[in-house]
Amino acid sequence: MAAEKGPMSAQREMKEKNYWHRPVTIIITVIGVIAIVTLVTVLVLQNRTITQKYKYGIVLDAGSSHTSLYIYQWPAEKDNNTGRVEQKHNCQVPGKGISSYTASPLKAGESLISCLEEAKENIPWKMHEETPLYLGATAGMRLLKLENSSASDEVFKAVDKTLRSFPFSYQGARILSGQEEGAFGWVTVNYLDDRLKQGLETTGALDLGGASTQISFVSDDYNGSESPDNAVSFRLYGNDYTLYTHSFLCYGKDQVLRLALAHQAKSGPTAIMDPCFHKGYNETKHHTVVYDSPCVSDRKPQIVSETFIHLGGGNFTQCQEVIKSVFNFTSCTYSRCSFNGIFQPPLQGQFGAFSAYFFVMNFLNLTDTSLPLKTVKQRLSDYCATPWTQIQKEHDIPLKYLAEYCFSGTYILTLLMEGYNFTSETYSNIKYIKKIKNSDAGWTLGYMLNLTNMIPAEAPDSPPLTHTSYVSVVTVMALLLFIIFILFLYPIWPKCTKDPKII
Repeated sequence: MAAEKGPMSAQREMKEKNYWHRPVTIIITVIGVIAIVTLVTVLVLQNRTITQKYKYGIVLDAGSSHTSLYIYQWPAEKDNNTGRVEQKHNCQVPGKGISSYTASPLKAGESLISCLEEAKENIPWKMHEETPLYLGATAGMRLLKLENSSASDEVFKAVDKTLRSFPFSYQGARILSGQEEGAFGWVTVNYLDDRLKQGLETTGALDLGGASTQISFVSDDYNGSESPDNAVSFRLYGNDYTLYTHSFLCYGKDQVLRLALAHQAKSGPTAIMDPCFHKGYNETKHHTVVYDSPCVSDRKPQIVSETFIHLGGGNFTQCQEVIKSVFNFTSCTYSRCSFNGIFQPPLQGQFGAFSAYFFVMNFLNLTDTSLPLKTVKQRLSDYCATPWTQIQKEHDIPLKYLAEYCFSGTYILTLLMEGYNFTSETYSNIKYIKKIKNSDAGWTLGYMLNLTNMIPAEAPDSPPLTHTSYVSVVTVMALLLFIIFILFLYPIWPKCTKDPKII
């Protein structure tokens, strides 16, 4: 007959059965809960939304016809090579380019004030003193320097005074060479398109301004040995590039218009029938609009009246012939040339055409390069043949600019096809672009990237896993280790014992 269980025996049996009350089990459970809570907390904190802090840079593009201000920003990290630079803001300076203020140089500096005030508003005030400020002048100031060096110096003094009066880290103002302008434009296009960092085939750059034009591209057939003056070498993200680049001073659209008019006015006529302007166009102009430039001053006839009547003929084919007259296609001492005796290797790859290329062709609704070249020419021909009175009714823009689109569009096609040797087959390799990923195409970003060393020569080292992958792997491994730890302790956990028996 079994003995009755006493109170102490029952209490001991309850404790043996409920082994979760054992101290070791409680400790293991607490540790496990703490580990899981810690992991969850780390994941939440690590992936919480953080307000990104930025650094900033300002570049002023002082072109021949106008000045633009660009603000760039990038993540404020210790290793600035990992942060992508993007355009935050841009401002068009009112008035003409700084090279036009030779009669009153102080106004060149004053013209910049409104955009610099905008820059102060768009950059946090705490970052003003750390923000580098650059001004780069291009072909307009290059021409002024050639024509009147002292006037150029006075303009720069005025600009320098204004820029120093603002609370940014002013790094100076200078004239860019044509080669720099072309090379930095190429860097901008390929940086924004992520081609440099990924080591992809690069895109050529076609830039057109008012006083000059640039072509820059990498060709497998060019190593810099022929015409080394056109070669620029870069090592970017661990890749070597030998860039062909050339800048044609006086071949911006405004200066070529002067050259074309000068060609038609060789004998000093009082009237010019210009096929590059619409039928019905009739304006009396002063000869300074033609000859008041170093590009054209040596072509002025000995006898010329103060004014001339500029008449429109509206003929695309004749306009092309007039424009071709400003190129020299016969002289070439190299294996191959573009025009004016300048070496150019075979074209290769895709090209981005920006600045005036885009603005002109966009106005003409001809940015779609998938259209056959024959169709593009026919549409431009139809536009040029449209009477001036009809053109004025259809467009509400200043007449000076409106009158020149026939000429500008014809010049662009002539420059690309006759000058740079694009063909009806390769024309589709050109893309007319204004922006790439919300940043304007142009030399300014490439210029700032170079001066701030934002593009490394070597590809930066990167961890084998992304941050998210790293956190996920650590979490999974921690959970596995916890489970293994529990399984390891399982054999020594106290077991429920059977009721003791009395014999």
